[in-house]
Amino acid sequence: MLVIRSFREGDAEAIWLMLQPVLRSADVYALPAHWDREQALGYWLAPAHEVFLADDDGRIVGSYYLRANQQGGGAHVANCGYLTAVAERGRGVARAMCAHSLDRARERGFRAMLFNFVVSSNERAVRLWESFGFAIVGRLPDAFRHPQLGYVEALIMFRKL
Repeated sequence: MLVIRSFREGDAEAIWLMLQPVLRSADVYALPAHWDREQALGYWLAPAHEVFLADDDGRIVGSYYLRANQQGGGAHVANCGYLTAVAERGRGVARAMCAHSLDRARERGFRAMLFNFVVSSNERAVRLWESFGFAIVGRLPDAFRHPQLGYVEALIMFRKL
């Protein structure tokens, strides 16, 4: 049974094992493909990030972080990053994490959620976010250099909570 739970000491290695192939593929995240374990985990587990894991009977199959997108006058808008283990894609893990993140963002008092940089060729993610009511509110032409497709758009996606 899939449970979304808070990060605990000892979970870092599971996150790294999911994050490493995503970084190396360089096709969905605008993060350096060469990052090592320490750099990648430093980003994912940053102090401003509230980190959760998708736990399927003791197997970590996904993770997400929730944070304020901006400080000050923009601190009421949430932002998230999601990560699903490669072997678990297409099984509803990202859907469960998105639903959880929207609930958690509301609990924390956020009024909206914004995804700043969704790679347009990541069609599965775009369809998922749209199914949760996110709208494409901006397009950044040629903003992401995809390793196979060349320059593609990055999307800005938004929804009120």
